[in-house]
Amino acid sequence: MSASPPGPGTQHLGPLAYEHSYQRFRLVVTDGPDRGSVAVAAGEEITVGTAEGNELRLTDPAVSRHHAVFVACPQGFSLRDLGSTNGTWIAGCRIEAALVRPGVRLRLGQSTLRLEDLAERVVEPLSEASSFGRALGASPAMRRLFALLPRVAASDSTVLLEGETGTGKTLLAEAIHHASPRARGRFSVLDCSTIPPTLIESELFGHERGAFTGATSARAGAFEAARGGTLFLDEVGELPLEMQPKLLRALEERLVRRIGSQDQIKLDVRVIAATNRELRTEVNAGRFRSDLFYRLNTVRLRMPPLRQRREDISLLVAHYYEQFTGHPGDLPPPELVQAFVRMDWPGNVRELRAAVERAVLMGGAEEPVEEDPSSSGEASEGPPLSALADYVFDPALPFRDAKERAIGRWERWYVRELVRRSRGNLSEAARLARTDRQYLRSRLRKYGLTAQDDSED
Repeated sequence: MSASPPGPGTQHLGPLAYEHSYQRFRLVVTDGPDRGSVAVAAGEEITVGTAEGNELRLTDPAVSRHHAVFVACPQGFSLRDLGSTNGTWIAGCRIEAALVRPGVRLRLGQSTLRLEDLAERVVEPLSEASSFGRALGASPAMRRLFALLPRVAASDSTVLLEGETGTGKTLLAEAIHHASPRARGRFSVLDCSTIPPTLIESELFGHERGAFTGATSARAGAFEAARGGTLFLDEVGELPLEMQPKLLRALEERLVRRIGSQDQIKLDVRVIAATNRELRTEVNAGRFRSDLFYRLNTVRLRMPPLRQRREDISLLVAHYYEQFTGHPGDLPPPELVQAFVRMDWPGNVRELRAAVERAVLMGGAEEPVEEDPSSSGEASEGPPLSALADYVFDPALPFRDAKERAIGRWERWYVRELVRRSRGNLSEAARLARTDRQYLRSRLRKYGLTAQDDSED
C-alpha cells in the first residue's frame, strides 16, 4: 500500500515501514438490559456509554454517559475507564486502565461485555515524511498522524486536538491552517485558560463601546477577527460552563453578536480546538457540556506524548540545536543527544526544546538528578531542591512554561513518594494526600505508577 503524498514543507526519510496495522475487534453484550447488542470497531477504538456518539450505546442506567474506551494496540487491547460513576470491573477488580486479551469479560453497571478479536487486520498508510509544516516526527505515531493531515487540512471541518501539555498542539493547528484553503487568512489563537471568566465572552464575540465598565471603544472578538481564516481555541476544556452554550450556538449558527449590540455578524471561520483534558471524563463529571463535545468532536486527533515517540528525540534535538546555534547544518554532539534520549520529559516537546536551548547557551546538557525512593529503605526527605532550581531557572523560558515544568517535576516526585509511603495502597495514598482517589489515579497513570485498589471497592 502506498503512503499518502507528503504535505507542505516535508522532510523525506530513508527506507522505513509505510504501513500501520491493528487487529479488528468487537464487543458483545452477554448479559444485562442490552443483551445481544454487538459493536464492531470501525477504527482502532470502541467507546461504551449511554450517550449518543458511543460505538456501543447501552441503555443500562448504571452505565455512565461515556463509560469506557477500548483501543487496539501492538500489545493487544487497552481498556481505559473514563471516570465512570460505577466503574469497570474484571473478575471482581475495579479497573482504571489495563491491557486485556480477547475473550475477557467485563462488568459495566448491570451489563457484562465480552471482547472478541476478528480475523481481519486493518492496514493504514504512514506518511513518507518526517514533518508536516513545522511539526516534526519520524516515529510511526507521528507519521500516521501526518498521513491523515492533508485530508483534514483540505476540509473545513472542526478539529479537536487532544494531548498533554507541551506536545505541540498549537504547532499542529498552525500547520493544518497553513496547509488549508484558508492559509492566506489569519491564524488567530485564543487561550481559554488565561482569560478571566468575566472577559471570556468579550474575547470570543467582541463588544461595543460602553457595553460594560471599561469598554471605552468597540472591539472585535476572536471569531470576528479570524474571518476568512482559522480560530484556534486552546485549552477549550477550561472554558467556564456558563460560556459553553454560547460557544455551541456560535458554532452551530455561524453567527455571533457583540456584547451591547443587536446586530448579528455572519462567521466565515474554521475552528480548531485543543485540550489537555479527557473531555469525555469532563462530560461525565458535569464540567463540560456533552452537546459542545459532540460539536467539537467532528475530527479528533491525538498528539502522542514524547514518551510514546522516544525515537523522535534525536530528530528534535538536531532540529532545535541547529535553530539555536544559528548555523545551518550544525549537528549536536553525540553525547548531548544520548543524554537527552536517556532523560524523562514530563513537559514533552516544549520541555525538550527549552533544554536544547539551555544546552546551546550553557555548553552542555544538565541532566536532572533523580532520586528513586524505592531504591532505599529510608524515607525520602524531598526532591533535590538545588538540582530542581538549576533545572527550572532559565531566563529565556517564559514564566508559564517554567512553572509548568517545575510543577510537573515536583508532582512526579511527590506521587512516587506517596506510593512508597503507602506501600502501594491507593486508598491509603489518597488519605495521606487528602485528595480524591480518582484524581490520584490519573496522576499515577500520567507517571507510569501503579497502586492497589482498596478491597472494599
